[in-house]
Order: sequence, then structure tokens, then C-alpha cells
Amino acid sequence: MSIVTLITDYGTRDYYVGALKGVILGIAPDVHIVDVTHDIEPHNVSHGAFVLRQIWPWYPSGTIHLAIVDPGVGSDRRIILGQYAGRCIIAPDNGLVTLVHRDIPVEAMYVVEDRRYFMPELSTTFHGRDMMAPVAAHLANGVKPRQFGRVTDRLEMLPGMHRAKATGDTVHGGVLYVDRFGTMVTNIGREQLIGTCGRDHVWEVLVNGIPIGPVRSTFSDVALGEPVAVIGSSGLLEIAVNQ
Repeated sequence: MSIVTLITDYGTRDYYVGALKGVILGIAPDVHIVDVTHDIEPHNVSHGAFVLRQIWPWYPSGTIHLAIVDPGVGSDRRIILGQYAGRCIIAPDNGLVTLVHRDIPVEAMYVVEDRRYFMPELSTTFHGRDMMAPVAAHLANGVKPRQFGRVTDRLEMLPGMHRAKATGDTVHGGVLYVDRFGTMVTNIGREQLIGTCGRDHVWEVLVNGIPIGPVRSTFSDVALGEPVAVIGSSGLLEIAVNQ
């Protein structure tokens, strides 16, 4: 049974997610659909890229990730199908795959353009339903990725989502994402810190030049209402306030 995950900014109050699932199940009735989230901030491609990268390690080889944050729907932006480490991503070519593409070796990349695998009638405002969902379903049914379109080596990449930079014993980074608790997730990784100064180094964290103390183990290592820096579950440095 194939797994298809869904990451969208559609929310759940409207019919959009239900339509996606209906298209997929109508073509591939045995597929297992996983709702990762439909609460990506509307049109926030960076948010979608971060979530896609964070779920990546936890799904098995053969998983099909359908990621739709598509403010350019109906324009000449492309739809891409990428193969990375035995998994596939279907997404608009607008930077959604930036972090996966940065961190995971790409096996192949295709432009999705064969209309035989789309719905018969195409809306200019709902390519998720009419183009991307049926492609995911046909892929789950065993259609080979190369059958959907031509190979490409050109991708739109989001600016500002690069790795942090180390200079001597200092690492300079930025914020990738702010979660629903207000925690700022940075692009500074645990392994980068260890590689720069060793596992036992005590790192002091500054935000816009303001010191907030060393990297702690848990949020509760500081008093309520105090700022704290921790290495979060993503393996990245996070800046938060304890409750």
C-alpha cells in the first residue's frame, strides 16, 4: 500500500482538502493518505518548505509527498516531481523543496506536463486538485516518474534558507520558522555547533546582539517568562520564552 502525505495551506473549513482526497482515492483507492498539516500559513512557501524537511526522515522509502502552497497557481510556474532517497515529492516549483533539495541527494527531477495524468477539466485556481493530486495517485498506482514529463535540473530556490555560517568560534544564523508557541527555529544545527568548537563547548547565544544565556537542555531550565535557547527536536537551535 502506497503512502501519500499532504502538506497544504488549504485549512480545514473549506472543501479543498476533501476534493484532493477524493481525486486521489478515485484513481488509487488503496492508497494510505496521511494529513501532515493543512495549517501552513496561507501563501507562506518558507513555512511549507520547513515542514516538508522536518517530516522527511520519518516516512519510509516509497512515500509520495504532495506539498501544495501555491500562490502562483494558474501562472506559468511549473509543477515538479522530485525523487530523493527513494521518496517522491510533487509540488509547485516555487521553492517548496528548497530545504529537502539542500540536504538530501536528488536522484531525479521532472517537470510534470503530460496531461494524460491530469483531470479532464482543469481549473486555473485549483491545480492541487486537477493536476497534482491525480499525478500523486497515478504515481501510487505504479506509473514511473519519468512518464510524467521531461527531466530538469533547474529549480526555484528560496533565498535566505541557507545554512548558518561559522567564523572562528562564532556561528551566525537566522530564523527559519516560528511555530505556534512562538518559538523561533533557526538554521543553526547541533552538528554544526559540535563541528565548530566540539561537543563540550559552552555556547553563549545572542539575539540581535542581546545575550540570552547559554544553550540549555530544556525550556524549564530558566524561570517562567525568561528567554531560553535550546536544541529542539529538529536538531536546530531554537529561541523561546519559557511559557
